[in-house]
Amino acid sequence: MKNFIEEVTWRGMLHDVMPGTEEHLIEQMRVAYVGIDPTADSLHIGHLVGVMLLKHFQLAGHKPLALVGGATGMIGDPSGKSNERNLLDEPTLRHNQEAIKGQLARFLDFTSAAPNAAELVNNYDWMKNFSFLDFIRDVGKHITVNYMMAKDSVKKRLSSEAAEGMSFTEFTYQLVQGYDFLHLYREKSCTLQMGGSDQWGNITTGTELVRRIASGKAYALTCPLITKADGTKFGKSEGGNIWLDAARTSPYKFYQYWLNTSDVDAEKYIKIFTFLSKGDIEVLTEKHKEAPHMRLLQKRLAEEITVMVHSADDLENAIKASNILFGNSTSDDLKQLDQATFLDVFDGVPQAEISRNEIEAGINIVDVLNEKTGFLKSNGEARRALTANSISVNREKVTEEFVLSTKDLINNQFVLLQSGKKNYFVVRVV
Repeated sequence: MKNFIEEVTWRGMLHDVMPGTEEHLIEQMRVAYVGIDPTADSLHIGHLVGVMLLKHFQLAGHKPLALVGGATGMIGDPSGKSNERNLLDEPTLRHNQEAIKGQLARFLDFTSAAPNAAELVNNYDWMKNFSFLDFIRDVGKHITVNYMMAKDSVKKRLSSEAAEGMSFTEFTYQLVQGYDFLHLYREKSCTLQMGGSDQWGNITTGTELVRRIASGKAYALTCPLITKADGTKFGKSEGGNIWLDAARTSPYKFYQYWLNTSDVDAEKYIKIFTFLSKGDIEVLTEKHKEAPHMRLLQKRLAEEITVMVHSADDLENAIKASNILFGNSTSDDLKQLDQATFLDVFDGVPQAEISRNEIEAGINIVDVLNEKTGFLKSNGEARRALTANSISVNREKVTEEFVLSTKDLINNQFVLLQSGKKNYFVVRVV
């Protein structure tokens, strides 16, 4: 058995832990779970810390459970939230659960015959037939309202600063989550729940239920909520969440998110979001400090996590795509980009549409640059730029005699115009 607590401590993944947890884990193989909210059919990088905790737990020889909160997802968790969530129907929950399991399988071993193979459980399966009367009789009577009111998540929502109050549905959330722990303690011998530091109150309600109802001993462990040095929210870009699903966030954008991490954050994230050893990370950090402009930490972080979430091929394509903007790429490199990646790379670049009929007939480059797109302000400016050899079509320099035709289309739809080094324009054929 590896020492799990030691591992997550040096990685900066430990915020709070109940006394006795380390000794409990060293004794024998244990079972722990992390709850995952199934409100979407993909995880985002905000979920990754919990997933990495489960992976380290499995690597240490223990058995991880990933609990999809089907029942709790129907309620909404007040922790760290200022208002209620949308509630989901059962078919949506089931779809989301399957999609999430597919993503978790890239990290956790669900299929081996080993006793510590991971399992996916859904609390909807044991909550759906639990009647309200049974619940308040068998569970509710063991926890006082005073105990529930003392939790920070409840206090915050009931404070005068909160715009809205808190519904009874949300108030009972900690009881439902607490019951999950009790259920898994009884059915799966699960003795540890892990989660973000905002979950401490809900987790300890579970340990209290295990003590009062099952006369057992259960443990709690939380990891810090991930922050960014500049104060902006981790896991968000201007376009919203950074998802693990390639259809929601392309591997290129995913790779770029990690590549653009600050030095301070990269030093922290490489411990949390990769499985590199302590020694490797120390060597890498020293090299990075000697030549910060090389961005060695950011590159290694982005490479490791892109391969883990997507694949080595996706990483290679993301690096190629990055070089198109920031390196010496060729027309062939451009033509290898799929449509989604091309649009991501040139996100924010001005665009104009030209009809396919015109392209098929062929259009002189001067007309393309001015009249058809407005990229340059006049035919005279277009001719001067062409004479100065500063115009490229799909990364290749062109002269005034150049005629744009279908052979120049990227993905049979786009043309990339460039004036000088940094002025780009995308032509979309419709």
